[in-house]
Amino acid sequence: MIIKRLAPIFFFFLGMLPAFSQSEEAKAVMEPIRKLFDGMHQSDSAMAHSAFAKQVTLSTVTEDKNGVPVLRSSTLQSFLQAIGKPHPDVWSEMIWDPEVQIDGNFAQVWVKYAFYAGKSFSHCGVDAFHLVKNQEGYWKIFHLADTRHKENCDVPKSISDQFK
Repeated sequence: MIIKRLAPIFFFFLGMLPAFSQSEEAKAVMEPIRKLFDGMHQSDSAMAHSAFAKQVTLSTVTEDKNGVPVLRSSTLQSFLQAIGKPHPDVWSEMIWDPEVQIDGNFAQVWVKYAFYAGKSFSHCGVDAFHLVKNQEGYWKIFHLADTRHKENCDVPKSISDQFK
């Protein structure tokens, strides 16, 4: 009799297991992204580099002064040099509302961001990451694309207040 009463509860929690494992895997996917931003914040190019796979592409979608869409590509090396080069202000890329999707050893993350140099707002946009799980079981970024805007940035107050 008690088994009949507990069976629905058991099957409910059994059904929740994929959600729990997805949540843990989503946290693992976000780890190299956090490491990248920590490296930027600390001007530690080695830390930032450790977030990336061996083969990487970087792209930015922006607009020229006439509002014409422009796609720019850059190299990981130049990006890492910029991070490690001494600069007077701390770089902070604050993210919110990450959307994580995973299929086996492939993941993508779409996340809104605001970039600050010291206390000064620089730009905002969306980062789109593609990641691969390597043979050691760690997620690594193999593609990063972003948009950049100076206006119409809906930065959460909890973030913008940190830079007042």
